[in-house]
Amino acid sequence: MASEINPASYSDALVILGAAGIVIPVFARFRITPVIGFILTGLLVGPYGLGRQVFDHPWLSYVTISDPEGLQPFAEFGIVLLLFSVGLELSFDRLWAMRRQVFGLGAMELIAGSLLLAFGLALAGEGPAGAIGLGVALAMSSTALVLPIVGSRTAVGRAALAMLLFEDLALVPTIFVLGALAPQAGAGWGDLARTMLLGLVVVLLLLAAGRLLLPRLFAQAARTKSPEMLLSASLLVIIVAALATAGVGLSPIVGALIAGLLIAETEYHGEVETITAPFKGLALGIFLITIGMGIDLGVLLRHLPAILAATAGVIVVKAIVTGVLLRLMGARTGTATEAGILLSSPSESTLIVLAAAANAGLIQAGTAQFWQMVAALGLIVTPGLAWAGRRLARQVDAQATLAVTDETEAHAIIIGFGRTGRLVAEMLQTHQRPFVGIDMDPDLIATGLAAGFPVVFGDAGQRATLARLGLDRASAVILTMDDPVAAARLVRRLRVGHPALPIIARARDTSHAAQLYRAGASHAVPETLEASLQLSEAVLVELGVAMGFVIASIHEKRDELREQIMHEGELTEKPKLRSSTLRERS
Repeated sequence: MASEINPASYSDALVILGAAGIVIPVFARFRITPVIGFILTGLLVGPYGLGRQVFDHPWLSYVTISDPEGLQPFAEFGIVLLLFSVGLELSFDRLWAMRRQVFGLGAMELIAGSLLLAFGLALAGEGPAGAIGLGVALAMSSTALVLPIVGSRTAVGRAALAMLLFEDLALVPTIFVLGALAPQAGAGWGDLARTMLLGLVVVLLLLAAGRLLLPRLFAQAARTKSPEMLLSASLLVIIVAALATAGVGLSPIVGALIAGLLIAETEYHGEVETITAPFKGLALGIFLITIGMGIDLGVLLRHLPAILAATAGVIVVKAIVTGVLLRLMGARTGTATEAGILLSSPSESTLIVLAAAANAGLIQAGTAQFWQMVAALGLIVTPGLAWAGRRLARQVDAQATLAVTDETEAHAIIIGFGRTGRLVAEMLQTHQRPFVGIDMDPDLIATGLAAGFPVVFGDAGQRATLARLGLDRASAVILTMDDPVAAARLVRRLRVGHPALPIIARARDTSHAAQLYRAGASHAVPETLEASLQLSEAVLVELGVAMGFVIASIHEKRDELREQIMHEGELTEKPKLRSSTLRERS
């Protein structure tokens, strides 16, 4: 039986799994998105890469894709699973709450971008119908790349999700409209109306059947206590919903999105999301490999200046349109900047619309090939655009925040804006004390800015960064960092440069607090100590001890423990501000 196995039949699977097993860890090691790795893998192992040498070197067939067309269904399934996962993260209530962004912002972004790009193409000599087709194609952004990069929970992610959802929903009507614009078109508009009507009926049937059947289906699968059964039920729902919408002419991603929304309403959505995630990741990897396989390096090099210029032009136009619209809708400047740059490249949908425009005779085959190269290049640079957008957004937000702090003569600087830093900021804000926060986590920065806190991105370990924050006129520095070594190093440097500056530092435990005192901290607050004191306070109050006596004893114990810690830190000078002094002042 073993002699009947043809090893060459496993070569494509070997390449795909090898790419997933090598690309993801290697690129993650260097903190580079695996998106670029998968695309470069496709370029290398595709028909325009090593595939050209197979006849001269037969052994290369084991490390190349022998059947590129056979991968297309798996690549399309990756997009279907991606939209399914988007639906899982949403809910009907959240989707309804986003209707203004999806059908308002999303529609304006697609229409404005399409018109501007079409106008530019018309000026370049493209015919009216071809300019419209190319404009719509290039105005679409990549759902497959953007959402995994940015997610859907941040302000940028929510804006991107709204626009991408509208583009995905508009994909099928766009193809029908392009067909109606074809020179030989006759009944395009009638077909579009029929598809929309049938699509509405199918969507309503899916919603009704899903609410009725899905809880029972997943309950039965869960009773088996078999993950395989739950996975099978999930894939069954995804495929049935995708085929139902595809069968009436809509995109299968519409059905996948509805399936995700329906499962999100059940108590099984968390487990379903977990067990389908590996399939989504692998299928999206196959999709990205197919993108790389479609890049002909020979054509790319021959037309490189024109392709680069066209790609840059599309990116600039889309970034401006998206950023301006987001600002008009009330988004922060940093959010609008990052989202505009992130969504500025063409997408996988661009390739679909280009094919539809070429089939309809609106553009020539050579023109379609040129813009396909532009779209492929745009997909390759999307991770780089995401990085550039984040960097530029941080600078924009930092300048806005620093402009505020420059007007303040004395303000506190909070280093680290996580849970502890934000709580300190809230208390300073309550007592109307000026402050500025700094952190290196972009998500914490975005969350803090959205809540109205003056917080900037930066490395507090750099002298120039703290100088820009006004360290020379700071009223105090509060360190909430979770890195003991970095905290002690920073306290030591701050104390040397600013002997009179109050430095209050968070410590992990009493030994870390003693280390911070030795480094020069004015106050070091051990987390374990404060947690114990709070626990003791709760116990005493619950046992009926008067609140006043409890608070007084807690303060005394805190002073006693602080003196012990300072003694361990080999310091004889007492803290400049004791809790007993606070009580006397009060």
